[in-house]
Amino acid sequence: MKGNGEGQLVYRLLLAVDIQAYSKRDAREQLLAQRQLSDALDGAARAAGLDRARWDEQVGGDGELATLPEGVDPAPVAGDFAIGLADAIREINREAGRGTGARLRVRLAVHHGTLTAGPFGPAGDAPIVVQRLLDSAPLRRMLSGDADRDLAYVVSDTLFEDVVQTGFCSLPPEAFRAVKVTAKGAVFRGHMLTGRAVRGGAAPVGGDRQDGPPGQARVLEFPALAAR
Repeated sequence: MKGNGEGQLVYRLLLAVDIQAYSKRDAREQLLAQRQLSDALDGAARAAGLDRARWDEQVGGDGELATLPEGVDPAPVAGDFAIGLADAIREINREAGRGTGARLRVRLAVHHGTLTAGPFGPAGDAPIVVQRLLDSAPLRRMLSGDADRDLAYVVSDTLFEDVVQTGFCSLPPEAFRAVKVTAKGAVFRGHMLTGRAVRGGAAPVGGDRQDGPPGQARVLEFPALAAR
């Protein structure tokens, strides 16, 4: 998504991801977190039938903004990819062992909209929307308010209406809660996943696993978190 800024508008899926508390890590820990996140994104993409090598990525030390190729089915991105990322992060943290170092904890935002290629990456409304949702206080509080959660996930209002509510997404609409974010004088609306989705069941904190059919996502509702 790089160009001279004189190209046409395109309609694409965008995905933004960020590592929590990245700046509090030393250089060695930051490098480890980068590698862990890259591995988790690769695994989640494969699980959802996506080819991450085809994504246009703007990377930073603590995450990336990815523009997905034209024609990608949005339903697996909104559902299967998020579930796969949660699974991958959970496995990374399980292997690392709790209490022996900083856990990988991640925020994820997904949106679709218009943009155009620019000399420093995609320009337009869509990249702004997905970044504002990713950086929003409600999404940050999903992690700070729940020590057992490793992934906080939000989709834009339009993606929720156009994709999640259709029934083609593996995460059900009732598992999300609407949020309104005000940033730099503008209002952005999205829907946060209020449960923790896992493939084949939902594992309550301190409780028993609730099994379901293989490959089916189940969602465990957590108590409501403050969104204002």
